[in-house]
Amino acid sequence: MTKTLTALGMAHLSGDGKTEGSLQHHGPAGKALAFRQFILKINSRCNLACRYCYMYQMADQSWRTQPINMTHATLDRIARRIGDHARIHDLAEIEVILHGGEPLLAGPELIGYAVKAIRRAADVGTRIHIAVQTNAILLDQNFLDLFEELEVRVGVSLDGYQAANDRHRVFASGRSSHPQVVAALNRLARGRHHRLFSGILCTVDIRNDPVATYEALIEFDPPAIDLLLPHGNWSRPPPFRDPESTATPYADWLIAVFDRWYDSPRTETEIRFFTEIIRLLMGHPSRTEAIGLSPARMVVVETDGSIEQSDILKSAYQGAAATARHVAEDSFESVLHHPGFIARQRGSLELAARCRACDIHTICGGGLYAHRYSDVNGFANPSVYCLDLYRLISHIHQRVARDVAKARSAR
Repeated sequence: MTKTLTALGMAHLSGDGKTEGSLQHHGPAGKALAFRQFILKINSRCNLACRYCYMYQMADQSWRTQPINMTHATLDRIARRIGDHARIHDLAEIEVILHGGEPLLAGPELIGYAVKAIRRAADVGTRIHIAVQTNAILLDQNFLDLFEELEVRVGVSLDGYQAANDRHRVFASGRSSHPQVVAALNRLARGRHHRLFSGILCTVDIRNDPVATYEALIEFDPPAIDLLLPHGNWSRPPPFRDPESTATPYADWLIAVFDRWYDSPRTETEIRFFTEIIRLLMGHPSRTEAIGLSPARMVVVETDGSIEQSDILKSAYQGAAATARHVAEDSFESVLHHPGFIARQRGSLELAARCRACDIHTICGGGLYAHRYSDVNGFANPSVYCLDLYRLISHIHQRVARDVAKARSAR
């Protein structure tokens, strides 16, 4: 991983492994930052029954009252609102992610309509990156040809080898989804469509072999892998994360993957969680809400046109993501000053006192906002994964600092 360290730069990491200066990165005090990522819940149902799903299996059950698909009229309003937001804030580029539920259930006609409407509404000079995040059950040649035509990138969810994937990612009948996902990934990753491939999303289950999981994923030559911690909080802890225990089972699992990835003689893929930690150690701002103090600049639109905060907040309590705004009446500017968005743009000011006193808080950033929740005091807590994050970051810190010191001594 020496090339990774060189590319990121070594100026902010001293020989003893301590970071220099503040890594906090947010807008001027009191100024809300424009949204750069728009997640559209184009379909609100799913053809799998994943056991850890925060949309269907956790606290907020508002999906039950959502329309199944966005309508053309709703998509027209969303496209107009996105175009207006980009013009008002003079945004050179934005990202739109078609999501769900399972977005491919919306069908090729509606997806094509959405992509074309959004691109039509954008001003000249604003580049729009559009992607779809799918379980790949329906990802056939027709969809791949459509995504080639529309220049839509494709992210696929897969939890590793078959036994690992089948712990959670199954049909309602309990039948494995693995063979169909693998077939779709082979269509996407092994031929002319590879340029569309944005990466694989994998939710961690510590019962699965970490190295075998990683090696099963890189068989598809993904440009990136996102390793996600299962969503949970202090009142509803994630699996195997006992809030009263000092054990760090998730750090143990992630460290095994990190060492396998970091020690590889060649760069096999990017693991975004690890790359962002290294970036932060090198003095760069994070590009993800999962780690670091960079402001959240993402907004969600549900199938009925409701404007919401991060959908991951649905894991906390009923209505946690709601804003009482709708694209039919409200612009995206109207929610920039919503307390929930402000809280996720204020960096260290929103951290619990215990977090601010921690020596790695500029790297950890308190963890993912939803993981801080408790029924007692809301989000004013460290992450439920606090100990795991501390151990993981410390391990990466030590390994990277050693390599930086070696590189400097070799000059």
